[in-house]
Amino acid sequence: MSVEKSYFEKLVAINVKSKIEKKGNLDYLSWANAWAYLKLQHSDAQRNVYESPETGLNWYTDGVTGYVKVGVVVNNIEHIDYLPIKDFRQKSITVDKITSMDVNTAIQRATAKAIAMHGLGLSLYAGEDLIETTGQDIVAPKPVKNPTGTKTITTYELNIGDANWSKVLTYIAKNKADGLEKIVNTLKTKYKFTTKVKTELEKSIKDD
Repeated sequence: MSVEKSYFEKLVAINVKSKIEKKGNLDYLSWANAWAYLKLQHSDAQRNVYESPETGLNWYTDGVTGYVKVGVVVNNIEHIDYLPIKDFRQKSITVDKITSMDVNTAIQRATAKAIAMHGLGLSLYAGEDLIETTGQDIVAPKPVKNPTGTKTITTYELNIGDANWSKVLTYIAKNKADGLEKIVNTLKTKYKFTTKVKTELEKSIKDD
């Protein structure tokens, strides 16, 4: 078992439910709690907030809008998140309107997402819909019920390396004992995927 796989499986298995909080209709794990959990497990974990070589500022621009680049290092493995600087409506802010507070919020959001890439927090959402982030937190949307009281199921298109890919691999790692057929059928209730993606999933399931 590789070092990366070993530490990832340990982080993804951590139960953080005691730190779940409410924000409107959403349950979330704050970036601060995620960082605390991570440091307790890996005291040498580090965060890198990158600066633009052109401006020297801690955010980048495409000339129209801005984004931040934040990396979290665990066991000498760095996962980097590139996050657009957005307003409260989740719309990208134009360069002329970006404030230091907007940048700070984006950096904290990106920190939470980079931590989740290492596994911490992903276990909360295994089998749920796509993880989203709001403000400075890792957020998981609650299932929406229709008037009859049954859950409304939404399926997502799954592609190799997209935002759902790590979450699906986490689910597979925790449920390999269920076998190939059961895992694939379960994933089909939430995702749509091509034959190529299915082949990669099967490889992950069979991989020891």
